[in-house]
Amino acid sequence: MAAAATMAAAARELMLRAGTSDMEEEEGPLAGGPGLQEPLQLGELDITSDEFILDEVDVHIQANLEDELVKEALKTGVDLRHYSKQVELELQQIEQKSIRDYIQESENIASLHNQITACDAVLERMEQMLGAFQSDLSSISSEIRTLQEQSGAMNIRLRNRQAVRGKLGELVDGLVVPSALVTAILEAPVTEPRFLEQLQELDAKAAAVREQEARGTAACADVRGVLDRLRVKAVTKIREFILQKIYSFRKPMTNYQIPQTALLKYRFFYQFLLGNERATAKEIRDEYVETLSKIYLSYYRSYLGRLMKVQYEEVAEKDDLMGVEDTAKKGFFSKPSLRSRNTIFTLGTRGSVISPTELEAPILVPHTAQRGEQRYPFEALFRSQHYALLDNSCREYLFICEFFVVSGPAAHDLFHAVMGRTLSMTLKHLDSYLADCYDAIAVFLCIHIVLRFRNIAAKRDVPALDRYWEQVLALLWPRFELILEMNVQSVRSTDPQRLGGLDTRPHYITRRYAEFSSALVSINQTIPNERTMQLLGQLQVEVENFVLRVAAEFSSRKEQLVFLINNYDMMLGVLMERAADDSKEVESFQQLLNARTQEFIEELLSPPFGGLVAFVKEAEALIERGQAERLRGEEARVTQLIRGFGSSWKSSVESLSQDVMRSFTNFRNGTSIIQGALTQLIQLYHRFHRVLSQPQLRALPARAELINIHHLMVELKKHKPNF
Repeated sequence: MAAAATMAAAARELMLRAGTSDMEEEEGPLAGGPGLQEPLQLGELDITSDEFILDEVDVHIQANLEDELVKEALKTGVDLRHYSKQVELELQQIEQKSIRDYIQESENIASLHNQITACDAVLERMEQMLGAFQSDLSSISSEIRTLQEQSGAMNIRLRNRQAVRGKLGELVDGLVVPSALVTAILEAPVTEPRFLEQLQELDAKAAAVREQEARGTAACADVRGVLDRLRVKAVTKIREFILQKIYSFRKPMTNYQIPQTALLKYRFFYQFLLGNERATAKEIRDEYVETLSKIYLSYYRSYLGRLMKVQYEEVAEKDDLMGVEDTAKKGFFSKPSLRSRNTIFTLGTRGSVISPTELEAPILVPHTAQRGEQRYPFEALFRSQHYALLDNSCREYLFICEFFVVSGPAAHDLFHAVMGRTLSMTLKHLDSYLADCYDAIAVFLCIHIVLRFRNIAAKRDVPALDRYWEQVLALLWPRFELILEMNVQSVRSTDPQRLGGLDTRPHYITRRYAEFSSALVSINQTIPNERTMQLLGQLQVEVENFVLRVAAEFSSRKEQLVFLINNYDMMLGVLMERAADDSKEVESFQQLLNARTQEFIEELLSPPFGGLVAFVKEAEALIERGQAERLRGEEARVTQLIRGFGSSWKSSVESLSQDVMRSFTNFRNGTSIIQGALTQLIQLYHRFHRVLSQPQLRALPARAELINIHHLMVELKKHKPNF
């Protein structure tokens, strides 16, 4: 439309120009004289104007000279005035032609003008319509904002009403007592699930009413009476039910764990009593404590009495000590002693009682053992008794915590109210038994049983027995130390001269010590205790002193060494069977055995080869001091030693071997001593060879009679015993 408007404006201008030109042509010279002509409007070309600036004329001239047509005209030398007229004429012709073209298209231009006008009208109406729309939209926007404000206010009122409705609903639901609740509490047996469900509902409503009463809610008065009557009814039924269960414990031959487990299904009953009727809850708890306390005391007193009837009849007495002689006689009216005192110092299979499988094995049944005529050591009875105590105590403690809703010190107090009398009775019985107990291994095993049971109780998270374990250990440890000190004293006070005939074989007291010490060391390795090691160290010192005292009774040093080696070897062998190789006892006796063995070998070689030994030592000392020339005077002695060794060494070695095998009870130890003696003999003869290689003795004729060292080694190997 803008293009059409431009075309219309151009058409109107052409028509006006055409009309003006026609008028000028028609008027011609008739239009008046020169005085009537309008002044010529030259615009920027008017040089008579005050605004004309000569500098600008130069600029225009210079610009026109740059024109291509002007340049062409200047080059051809055309007259510019003539050329200007020619151009003006051509322009007039073109103008006239254009005017005629516009006149011919005048109808179309008029039609176009009409169309443009119509379009302008349509656009004007559209403008008015859009303006109306804009005003309408403005009013709608304000209405939307108003609606949004109203909607926000309605939402706030809705939330407030919903909040009020929720609180009122909770209040009403908490106060209203449904008929199902009343029916279940009044008519349903307590064992039915619906009674438990409605009891929980009643407890919740009672708590809600108490809370609302504290806030001053008046509506609580309407339901308080109904809830109180229902609460009284529920408390009565629950009290009768729980007391019946507790009374059922008292029936003879009743496994009280079954009704006790059944009570756990109804533990909410006690919680309800605790929150609504504390007096009844206390009555039930006191009745439970009284009943179970008597039951446990009766059961354990009976079990303990029947259990002690299956103990070994032969037990250690105060005279059954390590240093007591086996042949010691007692009075006429005294009981016969053990068949062999060694049994009370030997562990044997008794150590299995603290093994993991045996420790938690089923408890002993006394009447079954009596029918089978089975007997057990005290530690086995102690294990059975305390495992039953541990198992029942753990179950009882967990039941108390869960059913009576207690924990911490309150749970400990309630547990000791139930089990206190039983634990005290057990402690008294143990104290009474230990007063006449002289079996150190049994007491030590009981100590380790307690230590392991204490760990089991800790794993089961039952701390209620910690005090009891400490009390038991407070009884066992002093008794164990006393028995050990009695054995130490018995060894210390033993007089070797009262032990009868002397013998180089291992002494029975040292064997007792070896068995006893290895037993305690092997047990102590599982849970080490420094106090035990100190007591064993004292006992070891006394035994070593005892062995030296007995050895001193022999007249010859050789017999003394044989006795010492046999005893050290026996004690070392027994200890190594049970104790670790790096234990203090093993290291100590190994050092003693090595020292005495070396001394015995020297004593063994002295009679047949004493002269050779003395000469080698003297010669080596002279050589070391630089006095080897003095060896020249020993030629006769050397010759005698060479010939004497060559003629008697085989018989001497044979006699030596037989003497060793007769002297030592341990063939392996005897073999080791023989091998050590032969090795030392070879080393001695090798040293003798080196002495004879000195210049002072090198020309000795008897050197030709020396036995070759390798030949000697081969011959001596034939005398090495094999087992």
